[in-house]
Amino acid sequence: MKIKYIFLPVMAGLLAGGCQKSFLDLNPETIINGNAFYKTEPEIQQAVNGAYSILQPLANESYWIFGEMRSDNTWFQYNNQDRGREQWEFADEFLVPATAECISNFWKNSYIGISRSNDVLDNIPNVTDMTDAARDQYTGEAKFLRAFHYFNLVRQFGGVPLKLTSVQSPEATKSNGRATIDEVYAAILADLKDAAEKLPASYSGTSVGRATKGAASTLLAKVYLTQKNYPSALAELRKVQALGYSLLTNYADVFDPNKKNGPESIFEIQYLGSQSGLFSTFMYIFAPYTSGSYVTRDTKTSIHGSGSGWNIPTKDMIASYETGDKRKDVSMADGYKDADSNFVNIPYVKKYNHGFTDVGRTNDNFPVLRYADVLLMIAECLNEQAFTAGGEEFDLLNQVRARAGLAPKTAATVASQDAFRDAIFQERKIELAFENHRWYDLVRSGKAVEIMNAHGVNQKALSTQIPANGYQITVNRLLLPIPQTDVNLDNLTQNPQ
Repeated sequence: MKIKYIFLPVMAGLLAGGCQKSFLDLNPETIINGNAFYKTEPEIQQAVNGAYSILQPLANESYWIFGEMRSDNTWFQYNNQDRGREQWEFADEFLVPATAECISNFWKNSYIGISRSNDVLDNIPNVTDMTDAARDQYTGEAKFLRAFHYFNLVRQFGGVPLKLTSVQSPEATKSNGRATIDEVYAAILADLKDAAEKLPASYSGTSVGRATKGAASTLLAKVYLTQKNYPSALAELRKVQALGYSLLTNYADVFDPNKKNGPESIFEIQYLGSQSGLFSTFMYIFAPYTSGSYVTRDTKTSIHGSGSGWNIPTKDMIASYETGDKRKDVSMADGYKDADSNFVNIPYVKKYNHGFTDVGRTNDNFPVLRYADVLLMIAECLNEQAFTAGGEEFDLLNQVRARAGLAPKTAATVASQDAFRDAIFQERKIELAFENHRWYDLVRSGKAVEIMNAHGVNQKALSTQIPANGYQITVNRLLLPIPQTDVNLDNLTQNPQ
């Protein structure tokens, strides 16, 4: 981590999100010295708001590149005229170098988020004029966010530097080196357990969208599931079940910007299409770069450069949908029609395509945790502990399938623990498509090397532009390289590739 991180307390102080505003409204109103900040509850609230804000740039780039496009679900549309984001291609092809900007951005922004959470946690005990409920809420939010960042980092990089206190001096910017994977997970679990105890079950008004008790328990369960601790994961998921979440009747409503943070939503990254700096742009990034305004319908925003054509559904992804699955038309399109109504066979992600609020701006949130995921995780936990033909795990899986308009799975066709494990793995691929879960499911299932090497063979058959050493996946390459700048400045051990 770099010297500049010591200025984060001051930056948090610049973020003015008062009690009467949405916590997303982070536009600076004044300059506040860091030493004079963190004195009152409104200032702590502003600091927490600042901790949320770094999620937006992470979701705009890092999360989908490394959580979705690096999987077999999506790849990229090769742009032979604009090579400005070639390193994003390298990320997909398992060739990304330690010097790549996209690697640095992921690492840097995650640690900015961690540092902002640390600032809150270190300073909140000093604020006396605050109710216990408010203190618990802000503490829980900061710990949830810190755990979320570390969970992403440890799954992508392995053991990483563990920074759990604020940086107060230039000398403190250096870490103690990379913590072990077990040490990182221990910190994540401790944060999430405390967050689940302290956070409220829900919010109202402009606070809707903040981390809740359900978000902390769901993320905690996902951590346990990754560690294959199925009893503990199931215990947390049962708590979430009791909080009143439910599946929406219509799958499309889950992603509709006019129905944000609905009954199925547990945690999503918030955007405001009407606010400068707070809008999302997924529709433009995921549109084919050859599509002009035919996909976005925004005639004033040009789609032709390397800023578009990413996260394109693969042929394997398209073929994975069962006939009649209602989720396909919501999640993706097989192509688009040009000015002459000719069909152009370049698929694209449609899940975040709901029009624009202003030129180049959209209002789509990005889902992180939702109740359908909870149901599938419960089913997985039940099956991993003991397969029961026609048991509760079947009921949960079939709730998700019924909404998609698909026939239920039965013990006659899914007759063993292994078969049910495969059924859950497949259902997660479809239900959670383009929501950045696929890569992590591949890795924790132990199937990543096999599936991704087969995926590479398929992609090379479709394109002559892929380097010969692309998609040569080994166990070592399941981890991203540590940014070279941080390896040099912080004396970190590099991941073997």
